Amino acid sequence: MPSSSATRRKRQRNASITIGGITVEPGSRTGIDLDMGRLYSHMPTTMPVQVVCGRKAGPVLFVSAAIHGDELNGVEILRRLLRLPVLKRLRGTLIGVPIVNLHGFIQSSRYLPDRRDLNRVFPGSERGSLASRVAHLFMTEIVCQSSHGIDLHTGAVHRANLPQIRADLDDPETLRLARAFGTPVILNAAIRDGSLRAAAAERDIPILLYEAGEALRFDEFSIRGGVNGILRVMEALDMLPISGRKPPPEPHVARSSSWVRAPQSGLFRARMQLGERVIRDQSVLGVVSDPFGDREQEVVAPFSGLIIGRSNLPLVNEGDAVYHVARFYRTDLAAERVEDYQEFMDGAEHVYGDDLDVP
Repeated sequence: MPSSSATRRKRQRNASITIGGITVEPGSRTGIDLDMGRLYSHMPTTMPVQVVCGRKAGPVLFVSAAIHGDELNGVEILRRLLRLPVLKRLRGTLIGVPIVNLHGFIQSSRYLPDRRDLNRVFPGSERGSLASRVAHLFMTEIVCQSSHGIDLHTGAVHRANLPQIRADLDDPETLRLARAFGTPVILNAAIRDGSLRAAAAERDIPILLYEAGEALRFDEFSIRGGVNGILRVMEALDMLPISGRKPPPEPHVARSSSWVRAPQSGLFRARMQLGERVIRDQSVLGVVSDPFGDREQEVVAPFSGLIIGRSNLPLVNEGDAVYHVARFYRTDLAAERVEDYQEFMDGAEHVYGDDLDVP
């Protein structure tokens, strides 16, 4: 009969994981290329995956980026994350997928060649459209083998987002991990049909969506915040040892948000930045005018809150979204959270002693 201590050690040993027909054993790390078919030029395409399988048992966390092919911050976040030496002490398994939408990534496009948004066709189908097949592959090989997930995004083209977590905050585990990530703002975001979050929720897999920066741009502040946040989630999941460093400021939770839209067409001169506090009927967000300045109209905040997204394009049509504002009861406290977070990240070193800016 084996001793009780031997039994405990056996229970603590991690399980192997098989992705794309390749088995990764505990204590090893493997790169896997998932077959995505061929281009019309007959060139093969793959979805690159990095699997780090710890020796000891723990959660299976996937971190994905570039579901929208022009959202690049997440690719760099994953590159830096996967280079960190601390992963040698990993419990459980980390699955990194830096480029989910390879077709869009190659074309610097949000969409796939069939003009579908990949994040609106989950869980996908093996026999459906190109987008549906990519979604099915990702769900089958990655998501369904995971216990938790973090999906990395940016704003769309010409739109920038303040670092924020969007999640279903009515789920206690998701809320716990959202707070652990440590962005200044957590937004309770409704789950959209066809999204990765919706497909994961049906399988009881908690998902955090990290939004930060702008499409087709690297934003160092957002990248550092992403790496730091993922590490903190992994600590909260007991996948990594707890660091002794002071945690970031407690995030502020917003239950809703709305876009403020241009009242007329013309040239938009923005006056406020991401993270600034706005006061209903007092804060002037910007001014829209004709090219000669003969007809100008101020864009005034219709409600109080905090700016979490903005358009960087100075040309607007009537009704275009120009500022995304999260609603808060105490806007002063929310603004303080942003300032504290900026100070925290400006002076942040990696929680295990290395700089977050891994070369």
